[in-house]
Amino acid sequence: MVSVIKKEIEIEESLKKKIEFICSFCNTTPIIENGSLRIIERTNLAYVEPHRIIIKGITFLAFNYETCIYVESLENRILIKDLESYIKSI
Repeated sequence: MVSVIKKEIEIEESLKKKIEFICSFCNTTPIIENGSLRIIERTNLAYVEPHRIIIKGITFLAFNYETCIYVESLENRILIKDLESYIKSI
């Protein structure tokens, strides 16, 4: 039987502050959900689930210590510094 261990990963404080600061300029409030680490027991397989940030109904995915943020999926990415202009264009 395969069992999966799930451990929550806290979002980095500086990343959280950056996102909240950007959203304050756009007059929105982000909903931040922490990511997790999923480990399949008795194997060397692991998956890092990204943090989910919901702004104006759009889900953004973020990893700790990265300079970019992903829009809806891991295929579309933008730099965190460009997040303000992206939110204003919605």
